[in-house]
Amino acid sequence: METIIAQLFDKLLFMPAILIAITLHELAHGYMAYQLGDPTAYEDGRLTLNPISHIDIVGFLLLFIVGFGWAKPVPINPRYFKKRKIGTLLVSLAGPVTNFILALFSAIIFVSGIIENNIILSMLRPLIFINIALGVFNLLPFPPLDGSKIVASLLPNKLEYLFYKYEKYLYLILILLVLTNNIERILGPLVQISFNTLNDILNMIF
Repeated sequence: METIIAQLFDKLLFMPAILIAITLHELAHGYMAYQLGDPTAYEDGRLTLNPISHIDIVGFLLLFIVGFGWAKPVPINPRYFKKRKIGTLLVSLAGPVTNFILALFSAIIFVSGIIENNIILSMLRPLIFINIALGVFNLLPFPPLDGSKIVASLLPNKLEYLFYKYEKYLYLILILLVLTNNIERILGPLVQISFNTLNDILNMIF
């Protein structure tokens, strides 16, 4: 019984971490697009810190239960960008970069010793992990993840056209990887590299 309670407590600690991570991830996309001249996210009410505006119920439950899920995508209209490809690249990078920054700040607070409250410290641990995992996951080059848009924006126009033409097959590959748990073979080493990089940065600071 104590084990079950402990596991439930751990899950509950992940809840605010997930909400913070996905909210700021999506807000970063929308805010970057808004700064580049696209008012779509603003008009849709997505430039907000209210997590309810960013939650996709199914994606959130899967993220909470199995560790893989999604938020409600922020609507973006690249036609507003002065330079479509650069705008798309910056907007796509904004979400994962925000997650990595959140992970770094959370880790700095955690190791600095400025907070002694055990409950808050217990919440910082999942905040570090969730943000790194979400940032890495979204950089994978599979639709509908941010990484696919980053790759597409870096390709010449003809290759970009082909990429979007056949992206549905890459989407199926992603689903297959998730359903067979093979996604962990890709994510595991990348997340570990990210944690090692984070430790190196912390060692430089402290």
